[in-house]
Amino acid sequence: MSTIPLVTHHTETLFDSEQMVLSMGPQHPSTHGVLRVILKLDGERVVDLDCDIGYLHRGAEKIFENRLYPMIAPYLDRLDYIAAVSNGLLYVETVEKAMGLEVPPRAQYLRVILTELNRLASHLLWLATHALDIGGFTVFLYAFREREEILKIFENFFGARLTCHAFRIGGMSYDAYPEFEAQVRAFCDLLPKRIEEYETLLNENRIWLGRTVGIGVISAEDAISLGLTGAPLRGSGVDYDVRKTDPYECYADLEFDIPIGENGDTFDRYLVRMEEMRQSRRIIMQALDKLPDGPVIGKVPKVIRVPAGEVYHSIEGPKGELGLYLVSDGGTKPYRLRMRPSSFINLGALRKMAVGSLMSDVVAVIGSLDIVLGEIDR
Repeated sequence: MSTIPLVTHHTETLFDSEQMVLSMGPQHPSTHGVLRVILKLDGERVVDLDCDIGYLHRGAEKIFENRLYPMIAPYLDRLDYIAAVSNGLLYVETVEKAMGLEVPPRAQYLRVILTELNRLASHLLWLATHALDIGGFTVFLYAFREREEILKIFENFFGARLTCHAFRIGGMSYDAYPEFEAQVRAFCDLLPKRIEEYETLLNENRIWLGRTVGIGVISAEDAISLGLTGAPLRGSGVDYDVRKTDPYECYADLEFDIPIGENGDTFDRYLVRMEEMRQSRRIIMQALDKLPDGPVIGKVPKVIRVPAGEVYHSIEGPKGELGLYLVSDGGTKPYRLRMRPSSFINLGALRKMAVGSLMSDVVAVIGSLDIVLGEIDR
């Protein structure tokens, strides 16, 4: 017989308490994936919150330890399925750094063009879904219209629209297709007017301003303390971008600016990403003008073995700094491969940003972080 006493009645109901605990997600559209946010509310005011993650956990970092170096790259593409190109670049650069491989100039320029196009595609998807969260359905349709043009280029280049993969350790698998340059230039020509359209719809929109200005504020000191990167950090006025502080590929040969905000709120993070799209276009146009001739793959050993030792490498992904820490024992597989995912780090600031605000503001703040759960639940 059980010794556990049976509960025959409850003495307190939901309405007897001044505070209410509410689960938001993991199916809620505004959680941008399988994120569950546990909210403690006093009326509509957020008293406290916590993030419950792990619904998507796939053990990716353990899988890395059991694959040959060339076989790992496609797994990285799938950690941030919105920025697969950037993730692929991070991996091959990390292995190249550990092996001391040189990448031909033409491959470097092609890599930069493709990763900046990926940054644009990622920012457009962020803009579409962030606006939809706050009720801007027209912007959602417009941003998907432009993103489709990038996906057509990706489909021609990679043979895929989402899990794009063409980078190889030491360079590229193949060169650009004949119409590549013309199609990228055509997209870059139409982009400025389209960005103006988004801003016309949003920048002076009373609802947009009411939902973003002064919402989810985080100071520069707190942003640095929490390890934020990307637009969540630059929106607070911190001028940090890996492309400038530790240039890779051909970024040192290209001119571009790093936009920063002043107030660290949701609106500033929106403004930073909008200007980043203009700067990505500027980078792409310069890279096309300077695109050199020559091979796209360097001298790579038939069997890839990484010398014993440790190396950390990072790039500026669309959502912030992406890093890989590689430990090698000199074999054909990594002894350890650990990722520094920007979405996981940035999500850690949600509590700081949202406590004290209204419940509806949590939706806007999550959108301004631009998280992808594949990076969080590795």
